[in-house]
Amino acid sequence: MGRRVWTGSAGVEAADAVFALMRRLIDGYRANPPVTPLVVLQATEEDETGTLDRRVAQVVEFVRQSQQPRGLIAKRLDGGGGPDPYSSAVDMVRQLCEHSWDNARQSQYKPFSFPRSRLLRAIEQAAPEVGAGVTTVWTAAERRERLMRRLAELRWRPDGGPGGEEGRRRVPALAQTIGAVVNPSGFAGAMFIACLSVLLGEGGWRTALWGGALALTAFGLVHLLARSAPPLLWLRRATRWFATTTFLAPLSDRPAAADWSRWRPAKSWETIRGRAFAVAQQVVAAQAGDTTARQFHLELRVLALLEDLRENFRPRALDLRRRKRTVPPVVYLPRITEEDGGLLLLRTISDVRSRRSEVDPLLVLAAVPAAERLRPQVPAVPEPAALPGRSHADDEEEAFGADARYQRWVTNLSAGQSPGRAATLPWILYIPMPGDELRHRHSAQHSTDRIRRTPAWLLWSRPCLAVLLALGLAAGFLGNHYLAGRYCEGRLLGSNTDSNLYDGRCVGVATGNVRLAQGNALSLSGAGKGVTFDAVERAIRAENAAIGPRDAHVTIVYAGPVTAAKQADTRKGLEEITGVYLYQHYANVSTDQPTKIKVLLANADQNMLHVVPMARHVADLARRDRSIVGVVGMGRDTTETEQAARILKGAGLPVVSTTNSGSHLARRLSNWFGLAATDEEEANALLVVARQLAAREKGAQGAVLSRSVGSEKDFYTTEQARVGKQMLAEAGFAQAPPRTYRLSAEGEPELTTPIGEICGSRTVPKALYFAGRVEDVPNLMSQLGSTPGCSGRGITVFTGDDLTKSNYEEGEALRIPDEVTLYHFALAPMDLAATTGFYIDAHRVLMGLLPAGARRTALADPARPWTDALFSNGQTVLSYSATAVLYRAARNGDVPQTAAETWADLRWHPVPNLPVGTVGFAGSRPYADQRGHGYGIVRVSYDGGEVRSENVCGRPAGSEAPLVAPPGPKEADPHTICRLR
Repeated sequence: MGRRVWTGSAGVEAADAVFALMRRLIDGYRANPPVTPLVVLQATEEDETGTLDRRVAQVVEFVRQSQQPRGLIAKRLDGGGGPDPYSSAVDMVRQLCEHSWDNARQSQYKPFSFPRSRLLRAIEQAAPEVGAGVTTVWTAAERRERLMRRLAELRWRPDGGPGGEEGRRRVPALAQTIGAVVNPSGFAGAMFIACLSVLLGEGGWRTALWGGALALTAFGLVHLLARSAPPLLWLRRATRWFATTTFLAPLSDRPAAADWSRWRPAKSWETIRGRAFAVAQQVVAAQAGDTTARQFHLELRVLALLEDLRENFRPRALDLRRRKRTVPPVVYLPRITEEDGGLLLLRTISDVRSRRSEVDPLLVLAAVPAAERLRPQVPAVPEPAALPGRSHADDEEEAFGADARYQRWVTNLSAGQSPGRAATLPWILYIPMPGDELRHRHSAQHSTDRIRRTPAWLLWSRPCLAVLLALGLAAGFLGNHYLAGRYCEGRLLGSNTDSNLYDGRCVGVATGNVRLAQGNALSLSGAGKGVTFDAVERAIRAENAAIGPRDAHVTIVYAGPVTAAKQADTRKGLEEITGVYLYQHYANVSTDQPTKIKVLLANADQNMLHVVPMARHVADLARRDRSIVGVVGMGRDTTETEQAARILKGAGLPVVSTTNSGSHLARRLSNWFGLAATDEEEANALLVVARQLAAREKGAQGAVLSRSVGSEKDFYTTEQARVGKQMLAEAGFAQAPPRTYRLSAEGEPELTTPIGEICGSRTVPKALYFAGRVEDVPNLMSQLGSTPGCSGRGITVFTGDDLTKSNYEEGEALRIPDEVTLYHFALAPMDLAATTGFYIDAHRVLMGLLPAGARRTALADPARPWTDALFSNGQTVLSYSATAVLYRAARNGDVPQTAAETWADLRWHPVPNLPVGTVGFAGSRPYADQRGHGYGIVRVSYDGGEVRSENVCGRPAGSEAPLVAPPGPKEADPHTICRLR
């Protein structure tokens, strides 16, 4: 039982029997006798108002509407558009052949094809070549040749323009051939130009000249042959039918059907040409008004239509179409008359069916007005006692219902086609509709179900070789599509598997032609204005390309957030990659080291959310490329960072981290080397300032506000909340309840509720440790300045190192309330190292990446270049220093070392004179805290309408001295100063 798709009622009692009959003819098509009638409905009495005729048409429309949702291939015809019945009937046949049928794309099998009808349409379009207008000028042989030339131009297929168009522009065959061959928009022209280009590039002009001449000759010959007759024309089913049908035998010069043979193309071609000329003559005569020619033309078009439909239901076909199509095609004629050609079409279909021995699947349901007769009136046989359109036999059978009439029709069909019963139309199943049933407006509810596809539908309709080829092509296409959607450089052959696509962005290692920052116009800040992410990546690729295959080199992988949903969110990746590039240029070009550095970019996407798959790609590549000695970056602490580092450890790769302050990583991983002070070191350093603040007011409270871990997998905030709570307690602040906040669906911090709880408490905290991210700070400050309880109160906010990524001098919005002071941690104390030369050289190198003629931005303060926005947040100098440390450990003198040797040497040799101080891990033990990190404490306030940042204290990298309280500089705040012991 199929899925029910329609339920309704016709509102006319007479429709019930017709609906049941049509359902039987359609659903029982395979079980019924292989004949389909032309069902004609007609009211038994005339009605001057036309109500009964409209009710009959309503029955036809009811059946159509009930069957259409099922997926039945059907067509509704509302008469032809010709000036006379003949033209209208031909027009209706053309509508069936040349226009799409209903449900053609949603049926049991593919849409119908009409090759025989298309062949006749082409002959009709070429028929003016033998028309009466050229009879007195051309001989029969010349007219025949004109017809053949026109059909060759059409390739024996109808064109889109009007048939028989006079005055058609003729182009000489040679000119057409040359134009087709050299036209690059065509297949032959594209192939010719491609071959010529290859020959010209590979063999020189002489080879190209001879090869081009031969190609032009070969393509031209094929084009001429295709113009004169389509390839294998005589083997087409439509052409074979045209050459062998007995319907055209009386018109042929050689009527014997044996004149066609698949093994004798010349003989078959002559038969086809002769019959085409004879049909064209009949078409011209029909257009001139010849009655016999019109009857012949209409019957020929109907014959072609029925043969095409029969071919679409051919039982012995490789595509098993007869098993796939279990219902017949249906044509609905809601109202047909003698004038609109509908009755002529019905009579012609019946006549053609009677003249041949084959049966076709066409099922017709037509409504005829009561005043019309199915057969034209014959004066010699008057019917005064009968109603128009009805015979005495109909009167005798009036008591029979529609189903009974169908049974009698099937029984009498063979005898009805006998010449002795020529007064009947044997293929028409006439169903009279009594007037009382048409007037009765009650009818039963009916329903129809979706026509099911048979299991044969799964089988294709081509030979086995074609099926395998199609499946292979489909599998190749799908495979290519799958690989293109999975890998950044995915194709069926030779996919680059070093990077995958996640949400349309590449995650993994950029090898081959993969570009991670292509088109990224985000530029560096401050004096780096105009140096875009795209330019830095191209510069790294240029440095890599300059290394010869035999040059000694090591490969360093940068791992970080190179891509993001918005270009503005890739700034961290840009600044860190800039530092890596600066050291690559320093080693490869400025100092021309014997061991060169090749840099590969590995992307973990925005906020390092895909750090694990990125690590797997790096590990897989390291197993294939032994020049990879380690990884730089991994600057964000997420819940998956440890897992990713373990994957790299399994590949034997050390990790020199830039800004990752996770305390647990060095304790759990022997391959982790961090340049950043850990979360616990940050808290211990801020403790010096917090104790001074707690001493001002005994019993002051301190609260922790942290971002909860969600889909961003941010483990940094969790660690910051832990160490921040411990720091406030050790400083002497009374513990207020900790608060957390989440991010909205748009990524905005939802701080209203937690800030309201903090500010609404009985005792408003004097200190707030903010364990969040830099992008949340502006919202935090806005809430503190506007929430009752906190607004106007002196509050000190502590936070970790993430605030160093801010760039408020470049236009980022931050409004700190006047009473609020913000202390944050800085991982790169550049002012304590004061290596001015590095910044001057780095700025010069970066200016070399600007396009020619672009304006160059100078450093804001050449005496203190680290204060320029290009370097101030420390991301660039930390990645530069990390690359330097890894490179120094990766070579033994002038000889490159392996990843294992690099891993071991990282614990032996410190690297001095770096922008952050002396970086080294000498003396550090695996699975233990690492010492000697540099850092600084920065105080941020809002004064005079602008944000002011002041470095309170800090220590350079390489120093292990702790921070202590006053005394400090005279000009510093006596309550919030610190120094190295």
